[in-house]
Amino acid sequence: MTTLPSAPGTSPVTPADRGVGPLLRAWREQRRVSQLDLALRAGSSARHISFVETGRSRPSEEMVLRLAEHLDVPMRERNALLLAAGYAPRYPETPLDDPALDAVRAGMERLIQGYEPYPALVVDARYDVLAANRGIAVLLEGLPESLLTDPPNAMRLTLHPQGLAPRIRNFREWRGHLLAQMERQIALRRSAALRELYEEVTAYPVPESVPEGEPAEPVAYFALPLRIEHGGRILSFVSSISTFNTPMDVTVAELAIETLLPADPATVKYLQELLP
Repeated sequence: MTTLPSAPGTSPVTPADRGVGPLLRAWREQRRVSQLDLALRAGSSARHISFVETGRSRPSEEMVLRLAEHLDVPMRERNALLLAAGYAPRYPETPLDDPALDAVRAGMERLIQGYEPYPALVVDARYDVLAANRGIAVLLEGLPESLLTDPPNAMRLTLHPQGLAPRIRNFREWRGHLLAQMERQIALRRSAALRELYEEVTAYPVPESVPEGEPAEPVAYFALPLRIEHGGRILSFVSSISTFNTPMDVTVAELAIETLLPADPATVKYLQELLP
């Protein structure tokens, strides 16, 4: 299992010197919410929302947080909104190796270890791998050390032509799924670091060994499977991602636990025999 390092922070992409009004307007427009709809949700008036957005009215700290809540602004960017409005950040960003997060680390470790022999890992907002179990280690066997640097990145590991890409039998479908997932996260978080990673991985060439497509499988999957080759066998998994409910810390809010659920009995049997 990998060591849990401090989760690297991502600098807010919304500088405070722009003022809170334009930032709130940008979030509202991105969420495609009218001033009237936002006012009704937040218990305010469209006139007041307009005044806030144009800088004619300075919102209270409570109003900034209320508007951010109804616009589904990520926690890191809520701190940026508060700074832009002249208030102190509300949510701390505690390093993951801080003793204050001992319970979080221990809980995640128990969860992913308890999921063995099936693969499970913990990633941050930029998909850096903070922890992984033996099931993940099995899938990563034979990858070059350059991709396994500390911390390795889940998107690089999967999409790089020297990574898992040549082993994934439905790579084009899985690549499309991962890129769409990243696009949704970029729209939600507006993270420059995540955008940079997206541009990097989209530029990776598709390995020549990846087939254009395979005949339809007789198994009826209930979700898009990851079909990956290991030891001459094709293993099939369905991905599930869990996050913490109602977090009060930026670091915790940006953690995600991904588990790979075996999608067929053959995969179950193979992993149980490989990792008893």
